[in-house]
Amino acid sequence: MASQSMEIMAKALEHQVLQSARMVEEQVDAELNKLERMDDDDLEKLKERRLEALKKAQKQKQEWISKGHGEYREIPSEKDFFAEVKDSKNTVCHFYKDSTFRCKILDKHLSILAKKHLETKFLKLNVEKAPFLTERLRIKVIPTLALVKDGKTKDYVVGFTDLGNTDEFPTEMLEWRLGCSDIINYSGNLMEPPTLTQKSGTKFTKVEKKTIRGRGYDSDSDSD
Repeated sequence: MASQSMEIMAKALEHQVLQSARMVEEQVDAELNKLERMDDDDLEKLKERRLEALKKAQKQKQEWISKGHGEYREIPSEKDFFAEVKDSKNTVCHFYKDSTFRCKILDKHLSILAKKHLETKFLKLNVEKAPFLTERLRIKVIPTLALVKDGKTKDYVVGFTDLGNTDEFPTEMLEWRLGCSDIINYSGNLMEPPTLTQKSGTKFTKVEKKTIRGRGYDSDSDSD
């Protein structure tokens, strides 16, 4: 009886696989037929549309580069911050202190992401040179990333809490966190952070928007 049931299940599975294969074949055939029916004018129009899309993408890339995208750079003062965020749709600004070790860890990851995500501007600003701005944005924990969209601060990444609570988080973890705030074009799965699939024991705190309170600057590490 059991062997008969297994045989029925095997046949059902085989039928399902064959059906799926037939559907894929039909879709491929339909695309091929569509291409075959195209005359020279249709193919030329298709070629022109693709060329136009490439030109548009290249123009956008050049525009981003002209605005300082594509590199992770320091701005000298809070006055420059307002001009920079006004000039770009998406900006990530790292508020740092030279004496805080974790800021140097973020520098490494942000340098990589700046080159990968040209659609976003990546900056850093020394909090000691920006007292008004850090007070206005209520930045009390160092490092903090301010995520700015259309000139308005949309979200913060405070310390490493959202990055697995570890100094050894991969660049992909920070990339995912920025993607969650829609500050970069993220192509991965926003429902699951990368480290959860890489290391089952990694601690992870759910991403939430934060209100930062307190006096002075607190370092998000055991020692500055």
